[in-house]
This record gives sequence, C-alpha cells and structure tokens, in this order.
Amino acid sequence: MKIESIRSHVVHAPYRRPFAISSGTSADLVSLVVEVRADDGATGYGEASPMTAYTGETLDGLRAALTRHAGPALVGRDPRDLAGAHAAMDAAIRGQHLAKAALDLALHDLAGRAAGWPVHLLLGGRLRAEVPTTWVVGLGTPEEMTKEAAEYAARGFTHIKVKGGEDPDLDVELVRAVRAAVPDRVELSLDANEGYDPSTAARTVARLGDEGLDLVEQPLPRWDLAGMAALRGRGGPRVMADESLQSLHDALEIVRRGAADVLNIKILKVGGLHRARQIAALAEAAGLAVKIGTMPELGVATLAAAHLAAALPHATVPADLVGPLLVEEEPLAPAAFAGAEDTGRVTLPDTPGLGHRLTGLPGGAATG
Repeated sequence: MKIESIRSHVVHAPYRRPFAISSGTSADLVSLVVEVRADDGATGYGEASPMTAYTGETLDGLRAALTRHAGPALVGRDPRDLAGAHAAMDAAIRGQHLAKAALDLALHDLAGRAAGWPVHLLLGGRLRAEVPTTWVVGLGTPEEMTKEAAEYAARGFTHIKVKGGEDPDLDVELVRAVRAAVPDRVELSLDANEGYDPSTAARTVARLGDEGLDLVEQPLPRWDLAGMAALRGRGGPRVMADESLQSLHDALEIVRRGAADVLNIKILKVGGLHRARQIAALAEAAGLAVKIGTMPELGVATLAAAHLAAALPHATVPADLVGPLLVEEEPLAPAAFAGAEDTGRVTLPDTPGLGHRLTGLPGGAATG
C-alpha cells in the first residue's frame, strides 16, 4: 500500500455565538479537511483548524505547508508507517505542526479503516467507552458566562472551563459567581490564555483558589516556566500548561522545571496523534495528569481527540471535545456528537478508523 494522492478542502461552520478568548474572537470555525488516498483505493481523513488568534497560523499558510511541503513528502510512502511519515515531514519542513497533524490524523484514519480497527486500538486500547468532555464558556459578561456554566452543569457536564485573562478582578468575580451557581461535584477551571501579569499572578491565583477554582490553565506567558513553577509551588489550584506545550521538547522542559500539574495536549498543536502519544508517555512517566484539548476543531479532529482520551489512563481531566457542539451545524461527523450536548459525554465510535462517515472531498487543492 502506497500513498497515491492528497486532497484538501476548506470547511466553514459558524459559531452559535462568536467564540472569544483573551487573544481574539472568531465568528466561524474554519478547518482544512484532508483526504489521503492510497493506491489500492483506501482513504483516510484528517483536519486542522488554524485559530489564528491562538496559534498565529493562517489558513493560507497551513494549506501551503500541507500541499507544497509536508504532503508531497508522503506521496509514495506506506501510510501505515507513522514514525517514518513524521520523519519525512520533518525533513521537508520545520515546524508547521498543524499541517503535519492533519496528515497524521488522515494516516491513522486510513490505517484503521484498512485494518478494520477503530483508531483507539492503534493507540493502545480503550479504557473508556464514553469520554467525558469539559464545557468551555467563551468570554462574555460575568452574568452571561455564569448562566451558561450553570446550564451545562445542569445538563450533566462534570467539568466547566471559563475563559479569562483580560481582567484579574473580573476573573475572581466570575469564579465566585460560577462556583455558587454549579454543584460542588462540578470541577471548575479558568483558562487565562497567558493573560496574567507575572508580578501579580500569584495573588490573583490565590484569590481564585479561595473562591473555589480547581484548576488554572496557562496563567502566565508561554515562556515563563519559572513563574509557572513558582505558582505551582504555592499550592492552591492545580496549574495546567497549554501554550507552553508546543512539542515533545517543551513537555520535557516543563517536567524538568516542575512547571505544571497537568499537561494540555492538543493534538493539532503538537503535530498529530503520533507526537501526542509521545508527550503523553512522558507525562505518565513524570506522574502528571493530562487533558486532551482542542483548538477547537470540527468533527474529524475532535474524534481523534476522543480516541486518544479513551486510551490514556492518566487523561483524568475531562477532554475539550466541544468544537462540534459550539457551531450551528457540525458538517463532518454529526452522528458522533449527537446527544453529547445533553450528557457531557461522547460515546466512542467502534467503527474502523476515526468513526466519521466522510466518503470524499469536493474540489480543493490536490497533491500527488
């Protein structure tokens, strides 16, 4: 079996309401969906979503990296050789993790469909038939955010994440209100998206802990691992690294510096499932919990995150599988996420590959 061609197609899905984080706001969830076809007709699909406000990558740049560099490096290779695929892509272009991740997901999907296995079997097995998901509340007024958090806690979500980082005093007010509005059993996290000032972050995080916050995500700039380690050393809410974690080497440095209690492994951000598994193994060896995060993405990449979360024993912080639930209509794998908004859980598909029902991409750019 050899890779014969690669095709990509842009998909737009409007958010139900604009999705806002401290670094910017998006009206649409935009993804590049990739189809990898082998010479025997087997196909696999991947996806990458360049949320520019978060990653700094653009759709045009992602597509160029995929179609001109990383994709051509795979044509003629055995799609089941995942380690070899990453070596070939890394030799063709440095960085560009989103492009490599889209292709990596397509290769996992293709390998699973060719073998008749769901992807979680390629990742080591299935510890969870249902994967709990966090509900993510984007920036808004404290009243809007509290109302949304309470609604989804009542639906069955056991972990609520609220976005923050713009104003520490408002974040403390928000956490106080949300903690009072949701049951004690609901774990509460706040994602500052690097928004806090290093000189005042310790005081802010201590105040958040006093108001009942369980987990604070990336409170400091990605480069400030010393500051993250100092926050962790003070006790209080657990500290989770996100923007600080872009690669396996970043994960190693976070572990060395004692800069986090939890690693947020976003499959696209680190280059795909192959790299995500390497980071997860390092976290397990270091005794750290992991969360499988999303950018967010649509159904194909979110399914990949669900398979990985189901396979890891230390994925004990509920995953962020909400991309398909935040848009007006999920265009790639609607059946896989039907009902998840009302339960807070995604049932893991046991069909071959990732579990979507895509059969082909219209038009788009081709390689090969």
